[in-house]
Amino acid sequence: MRPMLRSGRGFWLLAGLLGVPAAVGLAAWGIQLMRGLGVAGYTDRAFWAIYEANLVAFIGVSYGGALVSAILRLTGARWRAPITRIAEATALFSLLVGMSFAMIHLGRPERIWEMVTRPHLSSIVIWDFVAITTYLVATAIFLYLPLIPDLAITRARLALPASSWSARIYAALSRGWLGQPGQHRILERATNAMAVLIIPLAVSVHSVLSWAFSLTSRPGWHSSIFAPYFVVGALYSGVALVILVTAGFRRGYRLYAHIRDEHFVRLGYLLLVLVALYLYFTFSELLTEGYVMQRDAVELLTQLLGGQYAIPFWLFVVVGGIVPLLLVSLPQTRTVWGIVTASACAVFGMWLKRMLIVVPAATAPLISGAWGHYRFTWVATAVTLGAAAAIPLLLMVFFRFVPVLSIAEMEELAEGPPVALPPAAEPVWGGEMGAP
Repeated sequence: MRPMLRSGRGFWLLAGLLGVPAAVGLAAWGIQLMRGLGVAGYTDRAFWAIYEANLVAFIGVSYGGALVSAILRLTGARWRAPITRIAEATALFSLLVGMSFAMIHLGRPERIWEMVTRPHLSSIVIWDFVAITTYLVATAIFLYLPLIPDLAITRARLALPASSWSARIYAALSRGWLGQPGQHRILERATNAMAVLIIPLAVSVHSVLSWAFSLTSRPGWHSSIFAPYFVVGALYSGVALVILVTAGFRRGYRLYAHIRDEHFVRLGYLLLVLVALYLYFTFSELLTEGYVMQRDAVELLTQLLGGQYAIPFWLFVVVGGIVPLLLVSLPQTRTVWGIVTASACAVFGMWLKRMLIVVPAATAPLISGAWGHYRFTWVATAVTLGAAAAIPLLLMVFFRFVPVLSIAEMEELAEGPPVALPPAAEPVWGGEMGAP
């Protein structure tokens, strides 16, 4: 709970460094609203580009955090306690940032309400909206439920005056938690139910998201493999981001006694399985499209393997695939820094892969033989970097008010019996949740 009590110079320095690109990104979006999507590099020959890649990438990494926590909870892994809170918070805030790109791409963002007031039910975009919104609600609940005991513990251990606004907020959010056995049973059943629900919800989100591409006749998108391809890619990049965020808070808040090297090794094994699986899907996709030798597919593969998109493609293969595979596979590099480096390569490589999914197909010629091209601009770059900076910034602010580690869960797994609060923690608002 030390980060909640005081913030050192390092906290404010890092918050400022992250706040600058986030503010510049907001300003760049404002310029885009005034001048149109042309300032972000969009043309009639490149109608989808960086914002759609960001949408898939940022929503994708949220799946990894949710799934890591859900699977570890359902399997009863005792080593999960120090990382579940970080994984769940990462899932929520990366999802919020990823969802924003759907609005950023709109030339008239105020018209997003028409998706609710006048939905076109035959459009896959509407079902994207429904799936992502449902997943957002489930992710928020999945984060909140394990927070209930910690909010009550926070109020008790910080000795907050009952009349203070912070004590009232903690009391309201903790829902009368007293640490009684009946409350523990109810909370455990609810959390496990959400863990079961979050897995198919996340699969549905990335499946529906992939269908926005594959349910078209454009070369490179019309593929039956896209749904599992997107799901595996989301898991791969999501687990990598969880490793990066966990390593950052471990170092920044000196949590070495709680988040140990073995946590990174176990997450590294999961990363190893996912990178091997994603490379297999990539090879399978290229093989099936190249073997048939359809004209449109051959032109697209030519551009990817040896044309204008060859450099980013092979950069993805090496940096996003082979390097993480080797770093985690070899015992000499299966260390904390090796796994963190592999995760950084995976996050960058998978963002590059999302660009390779979106841009080549969107710039492929349908009538003439001339290929279009997408030109990066400072506006699109600023918005992207600002969104990337917003995720750790939001996490830092969030963990300024709630414990970064799940205190109740760690104490319960370490000591056995549920943690009961002293009478001083009796809430100032709300009834007892499930009191026997």
